[in-house]
Amino acid sequence: MDNRVGEMQVFLRVVEIGTFSEAARLLLMTPSTVSKLIGRIEARLGVRLFERSTRRLCLTSEGQVYYEKSIALLAELDNIERTISQGALMAGGTIRINVSVAFGVLALEPLLPAFWQAHPDIVVDISLSDEIVDLYLDRTDIAFRVGPLQDSTITTRRIGVVKRRIVASPDYLDRRGTPIRIDDLADHNCLGFNFRRSNPVWPLKESGRIVDRAVNGTLVANNAQTLHRMAIAGIGIARLADYHVRNDIADGRLVEVLEGTVGDEEQIHALYLGGPRQPYRVRAFLDFVCPRLGEFMQGKGH
Repeated sequence: MDNRVGEMQVFLRVVEIGTFSEAARLLLMTPSTVSKLIGRIEARLGVRLFERSTRRLCLTSEGQVYYEKSIALLAELDNIERTISQGALMAGGTIRINVSVAFGVLALEPLLPAFWQAHPDIVVDISLSDEIVDLYLDRTDIAFRVGPLQDSTITTRRIGVVKRRIVASPDYLDRRGTPIRIDDLADHNCLGFNFRRSNPVWPLKESGRIVDRAVNGTLVANNAQTLHRMAIAGIGIARLADYHVRNDIADGRLVEVLEGTVGDEEQIHALYLGGPRQPYRVRAFLDFVCPRLGEFMQGKGH
């Protein structure tokens, strides 16, 4: 394997010590190994670096240039690594975050002002989208995901559990009636997501087991915010996260129907790259928001 930095380090130690044998002893190498490394450098460069004698080693003019350039190069390498390492320990920099629209607006955004009070130098680059992104390709530091995790190589931190509720506005229920049984959904305008090519599917409890029920309606969307607004407007029935509708239910803007039939409770996680070696800014953001998001999922925060 080509290890020119390692060869340079051996070369510099030989120059500093003055003999192959003593340099080899300090480097825990054999004299023949050190001699071969120096010979490899000379063969690659096509010049002699040392004038050898029985008493001492002397640098040739080419060796002197190589010595000076090697010192400068290794010093710059140390500087690069020190800069990167110190940067990872500093609070400044940019964090790129991907989060679903509803969770970002309702759960994450309200935490940002307090986060910036604690970390004013961190820039948050946030993208709101219900589409799944590739953290590697999109250069995303943190993504918040609901549901099963596909990539086991990405580090995760559990936030909490997402519960769903089926809701409609009082006006809609006055006009169309309140569904009492799951089969009644066939007579209602069910608003769904367009992530599947077929009709939207709601996992519902039937006879003690969870069954995917295809529903139909006049609207499918790629984000929960649109469904939420249309449900409040009286367009139809929607199946949304508890955190998305609990205030509307409490205030009477929406009414929960078919309680006890929603079959899915999915976990939400923060996904991030780097494992335990993530930059300080990423760790600071996760440590700040994750406990607060967990409280929000339980209805205790915001």
